Amino acid sequence: MVPLRDNNPTKTTPYITYALIAINVLVFLHELSLNPQQLQIFFRLYAIVPQELTASFSGINVNQPIPEWLTLFSSQFIHGGWLHIGFNMLFLWIFGNNIEEKLGRVKFLIFYLACGALAGLAQWFFSAQSEVPSLGASGAIAGVMGAYILRFPQAEILTLIPLFFFFFTIRLPAVFFLAFWFLQQAFQGIASLNTSASIGMESGGVAYWAHAGGFIFGAILGPLLGLFSSQDEERYF
Repeated sequence: MVPLRDNNPTKTTPYITYALIAINVLVFLHELSLNPQQLQIFFRLYAIVPQELTASFSGINVNQPIPEWLTLFSSQFIHGGWLHIGFNMLFLWIFGNNIEEKLGRVKFLIFYLACGALAGLAQWFFSAQSEVPSLGASGAIAGVMGAYILRFPQAEILTLIPLFFFFFTIRLPAVFFLAFWFLQQAFQGIASLNTSASIGMESGGVAYWAHAGGFIFGAILGPLLGLFSSQDEERYF
């Protein structure tokens, strides 16, 4: 299932959403300019390496030029391939604008980065000794989706559904689409407990716990930051 367009367009220009998409694309273009060895160094430096994060939490020096906790944020802007960044930016473009409008630009940026960091910690919790870099905006975007399902449950999403060699579209309420997506991530996360779950250009794995965790944290943080505020005026800085 691929969401194509929601039925509740924002009334104001979502500058933060656009800026986040632009930064992700620029970082990905930089990745494309690197040779394989440079790319691996780039991932080791700016993506979450669970084993190194575990060591840093224990006070062990991992000999990296930046603190490991910063990778909880830098990893959100790194992607492992065209499909990885393509689907992430599609979801951010569809769901981010409405949440940015409700929270305001500054709060939305804080919300987005916090969801991404907490999602990274959720994935780290289940793979604390993994040496494979974990990266991508999926956790942060899952947080946006968690807030969206609460604030716009009846918004219709035009969904592309493949059936063998044919494709057809159907409009689904956001609550059904996003609930299905979350349950899928949660079940896949449980199924991956006895296997190696990672994300990277070589492995092609999926950080299901980052997705599920980000979704839950988004549903919690959204209301705390004013997702259901009764004020109608724009709260933009």
